[in-house]
Amino acid sequence: MKKVFELDFRGRKLIVEHGQLAKQASGSVLVRYGDTAVLSTAVVSKKANLLSDFFPLMVLYQEKLYSVGKIPGGFIKREGRPSEAATLAARMIDRPMRPLFPEDFKHEVQIVNTILSVDPDNSPEMTALFASSLATSISKIPFNGPVASVKVGRVDGEFVINPTTEQAEKSDIDLTVAGTMDAINMVESSAKQVSEDDMLEALMFGHEAIKELVEFENQIVAEIGEEKMEYEKLEISDELKEEVENLIQKPIDEALRIKDKLEKYAKLDEIKENLVSKYKEENEDNLKPEQLNELITKVKLIYDSVEYEVFRQIVVKEKTRADGRAMDEIRPLSAEIDFLPRTHGSALFTRGQTQSLSITTLGALGEHQILDGLGLEDSKRFMLHYNFPQFSVGETGRYGAPGRREVGHGALGEKALLQVIPDETEFPYTIRVVSEILESNGSSSQASICAGCMSLMAAGVPIKAPVAGIAMGLITKDDDYTILTDIQGMEDHLGDMDFKVAGTKDGICALQMDIKIKGISKQILKEALEQAKKARLQILKLITDTIPAPREEVSKYAPKTMTFKIDPNKIKDVIGKGGEMITKIILESSHVNTVSDVNAVKVDLEDDGQVIIYHTDKEIIEETARRIKEIIREVEPDKVYTGKVVKVEDFGCFVELWPGCEGLVHVSQLDTKRVEKPSDMVKVGDEILVKSLGYDKRGRLNLSRKEVLKSSEKKDSKEDK
Repeated sequence: MKKVFELDFRGRKLIVEHGQLAKQASGSVLVRYGDTAVLSTAVVSKKANLLSDFFPLMVLYQEKLYSVGKIPGGFIKREGRPSEAATLAARMIDRPMRPLFPEDFKHEVQIVNTILSVDPDNSPEMTALFASSLATSISKIPFNGPVASVKVGRVDGEFVINPTTEQAEKSDIDLTVAGTMDAINMVESSAKQVSEDDMLEALMFGHEAIKELVEFENQIVAEIGEEKMEYEKLEISDELKEEVENLIQKPIDEALRIKDKLEKYAKLDEIKENLVSKYKEENEDNLKPEQLNELITKVKLIYDSVEYEVFRQIVVKEKTRADGRAMDEIRPLSAEIDFLPRTHGSALFTRGQTQSLSITTLGALGEHQILDGLGLEDSKRFMLHYNFPQFSVGETGRYGAPGRREVGHGALGEKALLQVIPDETEFPYTIRVVSEILESNGSSSQASICAGCMSLMAAGVPIKAPVAGIAMGLITKDDDYTILTDIQGMEDHLGDMDFKVAGTKDGICALQMDIKIKGISKQILKEALEQAKKARLQILKLITDTIPAPREEVSKYAPKTMTFKIDPNKIKDVIGKGGEMITKIILESSHVNTVSDVNAVKVDLEDDGQVIIYHTDKEIIEETARRIKEIIREVEPDKVYTGKVVKVEDFGCFVELWPGCEGLVHVSQLDTKRVEKPSDMVKVGDEILVKSLGYDKRGRLNLSRKEVLKSSEKKDSKEDK
């Protein structure tokens, strides 16, 4: 039986429908927010894998192009692999929901969001997170939610919940915040150099709206929610727990205090391997294989628990970090520019054992990325791509297409640097930054921002201000907590929060927070933001000491540009029939045989008449501009021109005044005397003087040789007298 629930959420209808669609799923809802409609389903497997060392949660965000009235591009004409936007949306749903499932729950859960209709003013991503939480909450799946999220903008100094596209364009904050009734548990933001106090206020403003959505979810769950399933748990006896703890507590404590990452990890691996070997050898003769596997899993879980608790004791109670740093201290920093001689811009940034080599490449505006997704934007001219090879952590592993982590880290860096990228009128280039992570021990995404910023400056991109990023951590134990600056891999892995803050000296450009606990308080957020600002300013000093300002000119290997405007009505003349004229200009100006040649000049023609020419050789740019300007040049009435005969017909000849500009000299206008056959007077290739007679009613240019000859005869006659 279909049930409908409605909420007037900040002036817009939020409608939940249940009982009509996808009824065989463990939980399903159709959520309508304005004209946006999302079907969310949650399904749980019948059997649990109790020996698994992770919770098998899969979140999908399926973009259907019919939802925005589009047919997919490409040959196949159907949706394929998820777009970058879909991948990021799925991550944004996973991040606040994952910590709310019970730690000992090992049934596989799949949450699938199908985007059926999209209204650009009503975010499908926020609708999908709300629907995912609700589909899970009303099902039998154990879940400590509900959770919800909102977008926060600020227009003319006023905070706005879920801004429309028009409001978003004017907003200086683009904040996505998720949380439960009690606390915030996920943050994703970009901002135009906003202060820490303003960002904190925006976070709290967003959380108040989240409470309204969670209350609405609770009402629906109370009415239609199922009883939560009983699930099998891996029971560990107190005797085994105490026995293992006594064996490993002291060795783990000693290992966690080792400063070098690889040495520390090697020692911890050795302790774990020795522990597992001991229990295998002692029990493989008297236990069945499945019983032995279960015992080893329990031993590993105890090991993880001891490592977790010992780490907390060291950091929170003893106020000690493994590498000896103070809680607010950054690891040793170094920076270098022009690391690669033939790239347009390059920079190497190292923070402790984390290192990013970032490279900036400049291209024509026509080389922008085309987006085939549900958003209003169909292209972007600034990209940051993040690569994380396994050798950066001294391991072997999978190589191939970028995974969710690489896409997410690249998107965060792109958000941060986008805030200071000049617009295309000031700097008419497509810009790509690639961050190659060469070494990693925590916060490689923020190292990418620092290295990327310097590579942009080295490439001559006139950014508005340098940007730096830092990752903050949180370690809690009982009611006590410690905030850490510049967290290492171990502090991230065993900690409770990964809070990344990037910005300029004047404010925040990007923010991302993920936590493993249920939520964090306003006080912790405030302290983390203040501590992050102090670290950011320190890194910014290193950046400006290395390269004080963007270079005045782009690299000699980068394309140079010339920009000018023409009458938009003349664009068709520059392009020519079937692109014939622009192709001719490119080939002849560049001295190449094909327009795809790497040495061919690039020409972008905008609808408003703006012409942008790109090439590394300024002379080729100038020659291309000259040829284009010749085509758009207007013929002046009664002016005499030197033209070249390009075709001879019985009724006259066609004369080219300059490329793209031809006129007819009628047979009657070829000479002062009668001409029977034009071919008797001129041939193709002859240069002759002609006078412009203007355009006829059909827009054809008429020229006269006779008028020039008449003027010449009159002049000669006067001179004879």
